[in-house]
Amino acid sequence: MICYGGESIKKCGVYDEILEILNENDKNIIEFTGIMPNPTYKKAQEGAKIAKENNVDFILAVGGGSVMDCCKIISVQAKTEEDIWKMEFEDGKLPKEFIKLAHIVTASGTGAEMNNGAVITNEDKKIKAGMMGALADFVVLDPTYTLTVPEKQVISGAFDTLSHCMETYFGKPSETNVSDEITEAIMKNVIKNIREVIKNPKDINVRSELMWDSSIAECGLLKLGKITDFQAHQIEHQLGAYTDCNHGQGLAIIHPKLYRHIYKENISKFVRFAVEVWKVDNKNLSKEEIAEKGIIELDKFIKEIGLPTTLAELNISDKEMLRKVADSSNITKGCAKQLSHDEIYEILLECL
Repeated sequence: MICYGGESIKKCGVYDEILEILNENDKNIIEFTGIMPNPTYKKAQEGAKIAKENNVDFILAVGGGSVMDCCKIISVQAKTEEDIWKMEFEDGKLPKEFIKLAHIVTASGTGAEMNNGAVITNEDKKIKAGMMGALADFVVLDPTYTLTVPEKQVISGAFDTLSHCMETYFGKPSETNVSDEITEAIMKNVIKNIREVIKNPKDINVRSELMWDSSIAECGLLKLGKITDFQAHQIEHQLGAYTDCNHGQGLAIIHPKLYRHIYKENISKFVRFAVEVWKVDNKNLSKEEIAEKGIIELDKFIKEIGLPTTLAELNISDKEMLRKVADSSNITKGCAKQLSHDEIYEILLECL
């Protein structure tokens, strides 16, 4: 079963390549299309039903993070009669059987190809959450497949990679270890190559760098020795559940506001972030001033690359809805301190 979103995989040529290879090898092929950004649980169930009815024994996910995440859940649901949302979130059980799965990445940034986590929106429950699905048997990373992706989507995806790095970097312990130093290198590479891809969107070397950055950020390497945070992601997930906003854009709005709430509780790491990643001149400045400058540089970079810095830019202004987002956001232990639902609401109001 070939799974994808819309027509983009046909524009970039990968669709014809896949069909040619599969037909040469006498494979029986069915297609499952229309997988949307922020894939829904209902869509995954629809795919699982088709996979069951057609005795699918291999799933080929062709697309970006949304397609890959949806297929990870299809792979699980097609092998069990249990409702896997209930199984994972209510019964505390993890899936054990899967249809074999592979990813051909056409839009990078999420790093979804490198793990078995899947972010799925349950529309009935108004929850967007991470689930455990299938791990791919193999992955194809070819940056030429990303050349037809709109520049805004490339930048948004690359910012998601930067977000993954920051969410890991500011996790406990605060003391810098080798994983953190690798993360610093990836963050600097992402920042450099986002700027480069804006200058020359067709530069395949730049696309290659961003694609590899994305995979490294979520392959587990950067998380070794770390208790990661991902509080910004938790907030954005619920914002996405209520508004269906673009993931990378939502993260860009949330990160600086979140960090202004927590940086004093992890001052040494925010100082290092400012100096090592943003090259802040730390002469004659207090630790607090250095850390603040690092957050300012992050904010300036977000504006520079054309991502939104306020929810108003996404036509989001409903304070009552934001209260619901805050109250339903999953709270992590935090990279610096554990937030309350009220503080998350304050952060969201500051995002307006």
